[in-house]
Amino acid sequence: MNCVAEVNRLSLTDFNSADCLIYGIGNVGRQDDGLGWAFIDWIEAQGLCSKAETVRNYQLFLEDADLISRKKRVLFVDATKDMTVEHFALYQEQAKLDFSFTSHAISIAAIMATCQLCFDRQPDVYVLAIRGYEWALQEGLTEHAQVNLDQAVLHFSKSD
Repeated sequence: MNCVAEVNRLSLTDFNSADCLIYGIGNVGRQDDGLGWAFIDWIEAQGLCSKAETVRNYQLFLEDADLISRKKRVLFVDATKDMTVEHFALYQEQAKLDFSFTSHAISIAAIMATCQLCFDRQPDVYVLAIRGYEWALQEGLTEHAQVNLDQAVLHFSKSD
């Protein structure tokens, strides 16, 4: 399931299994950086994907390679600053060793590559990137980011 049409048909039902993980990345204390957690909050409030494991973290960690090694399918949800993303983007990620690893940053692709190298496993990994605008030390999403979150929620509400 890697062509654009197939990814756009991806639904939360595809993640409602004990061998699935929905991972929200972000920080609710930094405005729109909280979009990943807000999406997880919505899933849990609606009682969706109750069989899947859900995780909220401020950032990815090298140890996440071990976490995803035990899963069949993973959905990472994160805010994006990418100005080409109007509301949200949903895509399948590919493993790639890169130079993103520092004490404060590692890419999803690098986590996947580490998973493959260390555990000889590679789950299907998808990314839901929701457009954010402001990153100041303040709680609460901006109005525009809330609209984008609502669009992502609507997309997944229609697909189930």
